[in-house]
Amino acid sequence: MIDFSLTPRQTAIRSSAQEFATTTLLKSSSLTTSHPDPLAKFQATSPLYEAATKAGLIKAQVPETLDGTGGPLIEAALCAEEFYAVEASVSLTILGTGLGLLPLIIEGSDEQHERFLRPFLSEERASLASLVHSEPGGVANFLEEEEGMGLQTVARKEGDEWVINGEKYIWATNCAGWDEHGADLKSVTCRIQGGPPSEVAILIVTREDIAKDPESYKVLKHTETIGHNATSGPHVKFTNLRVPAVNLLAAPGQGAAVIEKAFTFSAALVGAISVGVMRRTFDLALSFAKKDSRNGKVPIIERQSVADLLIDIKMQCEASRALTWKACVGLKKNENTAELAYETKIFCSDSAVKCVVDAMNVVGISSYDADLTWGELLNTAICLPLFDGDNVGVRRRQVERIFTSPDYEPWASTFGSNENE
Repeated sequence: MIDFSLTPRQTAIRSSAQEFATTTLLKSSSLTTSHPDPLAKFQATSPLYEAATKAGLIKAQVPETLDGTGGPLIEAALCAEEFYAVEASVSLTILGTGLGLLPLIIEGSDEQHERFLRPFLSEERASLASLVHSEPGGVANFLEEEEGMGLQTVARKEGDEWVINGEKYIWATNCAGWDEHGADLKSVTCRIQGGPPSEVAILIVTREDIAKDPESYKVLKHTETIGHNATSGPHVKFTNLRVPAVNLLAAPGQGAAVIEKAFTFSAALVGAISVGVMRRTFDLALSFAKKDSRNGKVPIIERQSVADLLIDIKMQCEASRALTWKACVGLKKNENTAELAYETKIFCSDSAVKCVVDAMNVVGISSYDADLTWGELLNTAICLPLFDGDNVGVRRRQVERIFTSPDYEPWASTFGSNENE
C-alpha cells in the first residue's frame, strides 16, 4: 500500500530537526554578517556546528550498523528540508560532513570504520569531514579515456605510503577544517600517476597526516561565493602529501564507482534541500500576498495573477517533496532507482530557482531590496542546479546514459524490473 504518512520515529526526527533549525541555525546570520571574508564567516559558525554535534546530528549521519544513530535515507531528507527551510550555510556544513563520510561508510573495511569513524560518533568533539573531489576546470568529464585527461590530482605508491599531488577547488566543502590545517577526515579522489582516467582511487587524509608535513597541504584561496557564504569550500593544493597505505579506501579502478554511489545518495538529498528552499519561499510569498495590497483596495492574494504564481510554487514544492521521498525510499529497496535520484536532483533544484523568481514577481520590485530576504534566497537556490554534480554536465548525462542502455526499462524504478515477473 502507498502511504505518505510519517512513522512516529520519522515524525520525531522531523520535529527535532525543525526545533534545532529554528532555535540554533537561525542564529547564523547574526554571527556571520559582520565578518569581512569567507574564512571568518565560516569560523564564526563553529558554535552552531558544535551544537549540532551535541544534538547528535553528526552521529545521525553514521548508520546504526556502524554504531551511529542514522537510519534510512528518508530520515536525512526530513532533516535536510527542515534545515534549509531556515538557513543554508551551516546546514551545508553539517550535510557536507555526511557526504565526506559516505565513501568510508560505503567502501571502508571494518578496521577503517573502527579507526576513522570513531571521532564522528562522539557528541562532544565537533569533527568535520569532506569529500574532496571537485577540481579547477571541473570534473564533469573526469572519466573520458583520453591521454592527459581525467582527475589532475594524482597519487603514486612509494613503499608503504601513498603520495598525493594536485589541487581541489570550491566544492571540497569543509576541506580546510576550522583552522586551515584540514578537516578531521578527507575522502580524496585521485588518479594513479601515469595511469588512465579510469584508474581512480580514494585515499583518506587526516589532520594527523597533514601535521607530519604542514607544507604538503596549503589553502590557496577561500572563494567568496554569492550564496552559502558562511560555508567553507576552499581551493587547496597537495604537494607530496604522504599518507599510510592503510588509508587506501578505494583501490585504483574502483574509486569512480564509489563516488558515483555516494553522489547518487546525495542527489536525493539535494531534492530535500530544494524543497526546504521552496517551502520557505512559499511561506514568505503567501504571507506577503495576504497582508499587502500594493496600494490597491484588496490584498494581492485576491489578484488572479498573484494567486496563479503562488499555486505554481506550492505545486512544485509538493511534487518535489513526493519525488524526493520516492527516490529516498527507492534507493533502499530497488537497484533501478538511481535514475529517480538523478531526476530528483534535476527537477527539484531547477524548480527551486523558478519558485524563488516567481515569488519575487509576487512581491514586485521590493524583492530587489538587499535588506529583504529575497536576494539571499535566490543566491541559495541558484547554487542547487550547479553543485553536487551540475544538472547539465553531470546529472542529465547520468540519466542520458541510463536511457541509452539496451536493457533500460522505463518504469522499473516505480514498478520493478520485468525480469522479476
